[in-house]
Amino acid sequence: MANKDDRLPDNAPGKWYVDSSCIDCDVCRTTAPNNFKANEDEGHSFLFKQPENAEEEAQCDEAKASCPVEAIGDDGA
Repeated sequence: MANKDDRLPDNAPGKWYVDSSCIDCDVCRTTAPNNFKANEDEGHSFLFKQPENAEEEAQCDEAKASCPVEAIGDDGA
């Protein structure tokens, strides 16, 4: 389960985030490309844009469920 106290600083402000347990596997970027990007220098993904509609919210939910290390959370602020 993602830890909001360990969220990466690259994340856009809001409830969705990626924490430092991310292994940059590309699942979130493939599942929700409108919301996740890679930080290639640091070797992790991050949420660059909070979901803005039901489709993006559903894609972020799917990315969270598919994350192999449970690095995606939706309880941040």
